[in-house]
Amino acid sequence: MKLYWENVEDIAEQLLEAHSAVDPLSVRFTDLHRWITELPDFADDPKASSEGKLEAVQMTWLELYAEQNE
Repeated sequence: MKLYWENVEDIAEQLLEAHSAVDPLSVRFTDLHRWITELPDFADDPKASSEGKLEAVQMTWLELYAEQNE
């Protein structure tokens, strides 16, 4: 499945898989952007990102991370 910026939940799930030991709140947006665009299924324009899109991914990833580490 190809990933685009609007696939927030899917991106967050893949980030959790790839970086399961990382607290999402400790990740700078520059690193988060790089990690997202380096996901094997990512197919969107890296320049189409925005702070709002990165924040949405980070918060969704945080929710998944918290559930996993309860």
